[in-house]
Amino acid sequence: MPETRPRPALPTGGTVAAVAALLVMMLISWAMSAPAAASGSSLPTVSAGARPGPALLYAGPASAPQLQNTGIWKAPPILVSGAEAYRDGEFLYQDFLYDDHGGAGVPDPTDPFSPASNLFSPDHGTLTYPTNAAVYGNNAADLVEFRVKRLADATAFRVTMNTMLDASVAAFTVAIGDSPVEYAWPFGAGVSSPAQYFLTVHGSTGVLTNAVTGAVIAPAPSISVDPVRRQIQVLVSHAAWNPGSSTVRMSMGTGLWDGSANSYLQPGQVASATQPGGASQDNEAIFNLAFRDTERLPVIYACCSNTIAEGGVQVKEDGSWWRERDQADALANGDVSQFNAEVDFGKLTRKVNNDSGVPRTGNIDRIYATHFNLGQGVDYNDTCLAGSTAQTVCTGRYLGQLQPYALYVPAKPVPHQGFGLVISMHGLSANYNEFLGSHEAEQLADRGSGSIVASPEGRGPDGDWANYAGADVFDMWNDIARHYRLNPNITDVTGYSMGGGGTYTLGSEWPDLWGRAFPIVGPPSSAGSFANFRNIPVLAWYGQNDELVGPEMSEQAFVNADQAGIRYDHWLFTPAGHVTEGNNDEYAPAAAFFGEATVDRNPAHVTYYYDPSTNDPVLGPADHAYWLSSIVLRNPASAGKLDVRSLAGGYGDPPVEPLQIGYHVLYGGSHVAIPYQERTISWGQAPPEARADELVINATNISAVTIAAPRAGVSCAAKLVITTDGPLHVSFTGCGGATNRLQRRVRQAG
Repeated sequence: MPETRPRPALPTGGTVAAVAALLVMMLISWAMSAPAAASGSSLPTVSAGARPGPALLYAGPASAPQLQNTGIWKAPPILVSGAEAYRDGEFLYQDFLYDDHGGAGVPDPTDPFSPASNLFSPDHGTLTYPTNAAVYGNNAADLVEFRVKRLADATAFRVTMNTMLDASVAAFTVAIGDSPVEYAWPFGAGVSSPAQYFLTVHGSTGVLTNAVTGAVIAPAPSISVDPVRRQIQVLVSHAAWNPGSSTVRMSMGTGLWDGSANSYLQPGQVASATQPGGASQDNEAIFNLAFRDTERLPVIYACCSNTIAEGGVQVKEDGSWWRERDQADALANGDVSQFNAEVDFGKLTRKVNNDSGVPRTGNIDRIYATHFNLGQGVDYNDTCLAGSTAQTVCTGRYLGQLQPYALYVPAKPVPHQGFGLVISMHGLSANYNEFLGSHEAEQLADRGSGSIVASPEGRGPDGDWANYAGADVFDMWNDIARHYRLNPNITDVTGYSMGGGGTYTLGSEWPDLWGRAFPIVGPPSSAGSFANFRNIPVLAWYGQNDELVGPEMSEQAFVNADQAGIRYDHWLFTPAGHVTEGNNDEYAPAAAFFGEATVDRNPAHVTYYYDPSTNDPVLGPADHAYWLSSIVLRNPASAGKLDVRSLAGGYGDPPVEPLQIGYHVLYGGSHVAIPYQERTISWGQAPPEARADELVINATNISAVTIAAPRAGVSCAAKLVITTDGPLHVSFTGCGGATNRLQRRVRQAG
């Protein structure tokens, strides 16, 4: 027989005696408010009260200097990595971010990237930057964008870098034209490709050379450097080379410059202050290649043994997490000819617009401008989790204003109200591509009318989805809403390991954003915060043999849910370690759980546990939920709780059903079959009750709250039945132009 448990009672948080005395001191005020946002938006809108989520979600567009155009450049950037386009008379290529790892050689033992902190997102290339971070920033050769434009008397090129602390150290070569044989790139680049000419630029100096003879071709290119925008513009006079209206083959790569040797900076085995490390067998000096529109995706689903844990993909051997595996292999053997673009100067002359090289569906890596510019480059010392160099506010290692994120866009017609959205947060030591190319992204996105699955980077592998890592979730969401039509009423949250913990955290702090929550092997948040999932059904997966999030944490999550009386479906896989569910890569049950469920934006009963210790200094305090806002704690050093039920709907609370226990098997993944125990806390039918213009309020350590009356289904003269442990100031908003006399109707609960 399944175990049965009574529905746990919600605490009132105060004595009856205290209530009588304190209610005398209570003040009730009313205010007016306007709608928060225009209808039809891709972001949530409400008729009154606070908008769901943090203010960052609704911020205006951010402007990053690297995405700005000046002078002759007019075309908007693509912002889809590994993509090419013709726009406004310009040819554009958009590269991946933080993929500047060079060729696959012998790892530098001092590499700060370190397998320990990137266990599930290792790089495939091994090239490391000189250790002088003030000059190289661990990122000085990271290509963001490459452009070509035909002018009346010259060919214009523009290269945008991710980091430019010292423009004199950046260098790049463009191999121009085709040839029956490959030629070595000049100045010690260490690679070869077909070419008729080589354009090499370092700092404010450029030279065009004949690929066959090595002769310098005059006149010299004109170079201008914009260190603010981190852009280098090159003008090659038609007197030196004139492409006419032909189609020209191009390859392009970036590296570092050695001014004393007048050549590319040559790598060694171990990086020094002035020399790269991690050299490959051909000793190539190129960190990053352009025109990689066929870079392979990570492989999650695999049947082979794992060097890190049992079953599934071999993480290091896959090497696709930063979308640079093919680049690393090509650089290691010195032949980069596979990466090239055919630039049609006839199209440029005619200003043909062609975005056919920009993927619109499937797996996509995007770039966006965040609202936070924390510096340049990569700071490997900025680790965020406790036990390292934890800070009150952690920036994360990827400092730049440009940040990447991964999408899976279903190949379906855009629904009338827009695609749904699934936020999927990566685990510790993983990156934004953790589930790119996986069945998770595909199954969760392709369900029903279609949802976009989005995975932020979180500024590093260990941000714990707080501070700037947490901000990256909402900043990314803000950006997605600018480029895709979303239905804000179909929004779900999930994550793996650290991302599963983020699911509990962001789900409880901003509950009115989500329709469903799906934490996978996630450490649970505090017991009190589980009450905030009253209106969000939760499906949680755990492993019995999990070596990181052990059975004690799995059981605590269930106990927290049981005590809160929320709808909670707890799956415990046996046998299963920490990565089993991930590399099994079968998420059909989760897709069915999400379904077409919508966010309950205006529920009849709101419970909100407000813990000031979780207030994020970047996102701001989470002091509102549903139709409750401006929540103020009486004692700001302690948590508070509000439980408010509207009697306007004609139904009472649905009863918590007896606990259901079952034993099943998950089929369809790489492990073929995984048994699991399922414990389900569900609700029954809500009982009918008389409708009333009334709110029942239980408050603990709350001194003030504002209620959006129309969203609660009541008037601003609603009867209030209150139990509180101290003075409580209740305000109403959304009252319109009503001028009726508002009466205080308060009785003592007891």
